[in-house]
Amino acid sequence: MSVMLKPVKPQLDEPEAIGQGLSDEEVRLRREEDGFNELQEEKRKSAGAVFIDQFKDFLVIILNIAAVISAFLGEVESSIVILSVVLLNAALGTIQHVKAEKSLNSLKAMAAPSANVLRNGKVVQIPSREVVTGDILIINAGDYICADARILESHSLLINESSLTGESVPVEKNAEFVSGEHVALGDRKDMAFSGSFVTSGRGKAVVTAIGMDTEIGKIADLLEHAKEKSTPLQERLDQFGKALAIGITVICVIVFGLDVIRGRELSDSFMFAVSLAVAAIPEALSSIVTIVLAFGTQKMAKENAIIRKLHAVESLGNISVICSDKTGTLTQNKMTVQLFYTDGQMLGHDQLQPGNKHHEKLLRMALLCNDALTADGQEIGDPTEVALVHIGKQYGFDEQAERELNPRVGEIPFDSRRKLMSTIHRIGHKQVMVTKGATDVLIPRISRIELAGGVQAISLHQIESIRQASHSFADGGLRVLALAYKEVLPTLPGAAQEEGLTFLGLIAMMDPPREETEQAVADCIHAGIKPVMITGDHKITAIAIAGQIGILKDPSEAVEGKDIEKLSDEELKAQIDRISVYARVSPEHKIRIVRAWQEKGNVVAMTGDGVNDAPALKQADIGVAMGMAGTEVAKDASSMVLTDDNFSTIVKAISNGRSMYNNIKNAIQFLLSGNAGAIFVVIYASLFALPVPFLPAHLLFINLLTDSLPAIAIGLEPHSKKVMKEKPRDKDEGLFSKRDVMQITTEGLLIAAVTIIAFQYGLSAGGPADATTMAFATLCLARLFHGFNCRSKDSIFRLGLFTNIACWTAFLIGVILLNLVLTFGLFEAAALDKVQLYIIYGLAFVPFVVIQTWKLIFVKS
Repeated sequence: MSVMLKPVKPQLDEPEAIGQGLSDEEVRLRREEDGFNELQEEKRKSAGAVFIDQFKDFLVIILNIAAVISAFLGEVESSIVILSVVLLNAALGTIQHVKAEKSLNSLKAMAAPSANVLRNGKVVQIPSREVVTGDILIINAGDYICADARILESHSLLINESSLTGESVPVEKNAEFVSGEHVALGDRKDMAFSGSFVTSGRGKAVVTAIGMDTEIGKIADLLEHAKEKSTPLQERLDQFGKALAIGITVICVIVFGLDVIRGRELSDSFMFAVSLAVAAIPEALSSIVTIVLAFGTQKMAKENAIIRKLHAVESLGNISVICSDKTGTLTQNKMTVQLFYTDGQMLGHDQLQPGNKHHEKLLRMALLCNDALTADGQEIGDPTEVALVHIGKQYGFDEQAERELNPRVGEIPFDSRRKLMSTIHRIGHKQVMVTKGATDVLIPRISRIELAGGVQAISLHQIESIRQASHSFADGGLRVLALAYKEVLPTLPGAAQEEGLTFLGLIAMMDPPREETEQAVADCIHAGIKPVMITGDHKITAIAIAGQIGILKDPSEAVEGKDIEKLSDEELKAQIDRISVYARVSPEHKIRIVRAWQEKGNVVAMTGDGVNDAPALKQADIGVAMGMAGTEVAKDASSMVLTDDNFSTIVKAISNGRSMYNNIKNAIQFLLSGNAGAIFVVIYASLFALPVPFLPAHLLFINLLTDSLPAIAIGLEPHSKKVMKEKPRDKDEGLFSKRDVMQITTEGLLIAAVTIIAFQYGLSAGGPADATTMAFATLCLARLFHGFNCRSKDSIFRLGLFTNIACWTAFLIGVILLNLVLTFGLFEAAALDKVQLYIIYGLAFVPFVVIQTWKLIFVKS
């Protein structure tokens, strides 16, 4: 085939008209039918509506009832405190929601601001929103594609579609029609897609879809309808709130009824019921959970994991499946030379010999037949060519210096039909053509081979060895380039042809795994988490990477998007456990995969960086976006963003999430066991017709002030490495097991017992006022000591007395506040003598001693 050389750095000519393009009247009619080329969105809730929604939570409803009851009883200050807590939580929830609703705005921002189109026989520049179907796009390097379009002409046209397909290498486009059903986006080389970027070349294309009908529009639609999952903690707190509401109501009605039957005054009976309700409600629970999560997110941010949705933190501890994108997540998103084949040998990327003229010639030729630049920290050009520049620099070759020393005097640009690129250079007194391209295309054009001993005619055996080496590289998921050269006559450069070439070698490259990924994957498996790779890349490449890092054990565990198309949702669900790698998938496939895992009871994390990942990121229980290479669309749709794009950071985040969940659970256990103690005391007083043991103000003081700080401190307990030796928590597991309920009840009874003793002593020694004050003080102090018990299932003497300084700080602040109340008679506290104070401190310390002794004897470390 005869190919004429083009001049160096050709100027783009005025595009030749393909017809006349659309007329103004045709544009008007099409716009009336299809609308503008823009993404649409459903009407979203206003910030005010979102704020109101925050008050629908069961626990919040209970808090509001408590505030109304307190106000009715004249406890206006208590009502203000409770309402302040509720309003704070509502404000935090609204802020988080508003931040999360940016996904579609980021998609819109990806649209090209303008487009060059052929209309009325002339090329004109118009706003991209005014493009209609049938318009002829004039495409040049550096353009963003504004609509889906079928290629009509292609001149070395390369388009980066990584944000849509996940492939890191630009796709070569041509006008040859691609037929067949369920063709993956990455294989539709006759199409240009909205939101993609032209890295080089030029061409023309006819618009086939605009706005919501484009591939990016379909993603926007998926994003709109992908449901965000409630976190396990949210679901459990909601269930707990409902159960608590029913329980409180039933108990209060029973106590009120018993008192009325017993003949007690209606107002006193009502006061007992109210005291019981206030004792049972953990007023600060929502605030404490929010505060603990906020502190946890700060810690995680320092470890390169930014949490965008606060309650998603604890979901990390439930993760049982991680569906990970390949490009940029498990890999470096950077093509890198891995292997060479030259002089009949396979060599690693670091095995070329400096000073070896043959090896140096291979590197030099790779830099000459190359348009990439890596100056001033920037990488300009095709990733494959950038990889060649980097390997050259590794061995001391600078691409610009080599090109100045051996200037280019002609070229035959890359063409999809030839699958070759050739450049002609003046090297010394000779003129040399350097050719690189696909091995199978280059081999028929080779007549000689250069070895260490010199150039010789190539034999059939040598050709077969080259083919075998190329196949071996390709089977390993590597991209292979063959390099050859020949001298051409300086007087006849235009007649030079890509024939009679001398073979130099093969260069194999790939987007390699991150160094730490293999260990991170092993840690996931050890922690009972199944890692799954989902990528738009080719199956062979996906299998190679997944095998290297330990995700894939057998090639049969890998499938392609076209295989998923043939499966119903039920069939996919039945096979989901055995599949570890999905290649050539679309956004719709990703959502189906995530849903299939979720329907089998798994908590699913989905990682990704492209626009194509956004719907699945939103559908997943935890969406994890890449902060460095990720698109804004992916970040906005995610729950967590990795600032270092490091898969191993996910493992750290899971460890933090597991520890944080345990800490939150321990904090809630602390609140409930303390409240249970108060409930038992109130029920005891009611059953034996004793005076009210606590005023509502006393219980609110404990719940909102002296309990809050210890609960927060428990939530800040240092993380334990033991959590990654456990399997993920069952998604359907309740907030507390039967054993936990028994423990809470037992601890509550212990606290109640010492409080009742103090109450009875106060009644006998000083009357109802002293009794109420002693009961209040004993309950408050016993709960402060109990904060140390709830740090862990283990004894604090094994954990270390001072490993959580926050607990000591909270304890001391609580003791100071209690003594201020007792000293100055605040909250209607009676004046107590020294003996009564000694009794209070002695009794309050008893539950701590009993619980710690039991843990030391019966709980294994």
